[in-house]
Amino acid sequence: MLAHELRNPLAPLSNAVEIMRQSAVPPAMLDRAREIMSHQIQSLSRLVDDLLDVSRITQGRIALHKEPVDLLTIVERVVETSQHYLEARSQTLTLSLPAEAIYLEGDVFRLEQIVGNLLNNASKFTAQGGQIWLTVEGEAASPNAVVIRVRDTGMGIASDHLSRVFDLFMQADASPTRATSGLGIGLTLVRHLVELHGGSVEAHSPGLGRGSEFVVRLPALDERPRGAARATPRALAVQESVPRRILVTDDNVEGAETLAIVLRRAGHEVQVAHSGASTLEIAAEFQPQVVFLDVGMPGMDGYETARQLRDLAGFEDTLLVALTGYGKESDRQRAYEAGFDEFLVKPALPGVVAALASQTRSRDTGPGQSAADS
Repeated sequence: MLAHELRNPLAPLSNAVEIMRQSAVPPAMLDRAREIMSHQIQSLSRLVDDLLDVSRITQGRIALHKEPVDLLTIVERVVETSQHYLEARSQTLTLSLPAEAIYLEGDVFRLEQIVGNLLNNASKFTAQGGQIWLTVEGEAASPNAVVIRVRDTGMGIASDHLSRVFDLFMQADASPTRATSGLGIGLTLVRHLVELHGGSVEAHSPGLGRGSEFVVRLPALDERPRGAARATPRALAVQESVPRRILVTDDNVEGAETLAIVLRRAGHEVQVAHSGASTLEIAAEFQPQVVFLDVGMPGMDGYETARQLRDLAGFEDTLLVALTGYGKESDRQRAYEAGFDEFLVKPALPGVVAALASQTRSRDTGPGQSAADS
């Protein structure tokens, strides 16, 4: 199953590349090839992330970084990022949120993962044109609890599968001819992450073909705490979309080249380096306003390069963005300690890269602190 799911995205990716290589391809066909490539890359990235998280969970290596957070902001952000695949399947999402904010002690990234996996699961097992409901409400029986419900009109779950739906590698339809892809690990992650937050999750379904509902219960805080996180991106000052001097460093030559092309087409002046030493040399002369810097380089790695860049005169306000295949929280913290402002796990979405290229470093806020809270 693992080999099948890892290879599955490669066929449409290969086909889309072949279409783009051909001459006289209609613009609509080229657009569709690009959409397919984007979708398959995102699917492959989610699969890799889920596999890594399952490995960490089974080894007991996932640690939550809890803080008081506004759950509604988290839900709204997940819904916003999920709209594209819901629209692609012509599915209708009905969102029901309370008027007042709900606060809980949680890990922002992992809470987003819980809601995102449930929403993605509902979409995946619901046919084109189906309906999905996402509801957040207080628990009537317990004033210090919040309930998240995700209900759909999808394929449903057989009664004999309900008790095993959160088991690792469990699929409601495990046949080789099943219509949906996936390893059956998304719900396993949901259960473990919910339990790490001191909550519980249940699955309900009237049967096959009759939809399903997943219900998450989490402990809530009595009132809004001081300095509650709003799940917003890290503190950076958004500027007008004007050309910037940007340095891209990656020992993967093609990785650096393609990112540079994306940024140049957005109107930026871009130079490229492939090592820590060449980064320092080019930066001293080029004086970049933004540096996208690979962490895992041989010799002088990205962490040491960032530290030395910060020591150069005139680089106090340079925005440093870590690009890395290492996605653990300890890697993120190490990057911030080295002087990075942002931390992107490869493959970084072009939209995220473009947004960061238009931002500047704020002296008033440090890593991880929201400008809205300063």
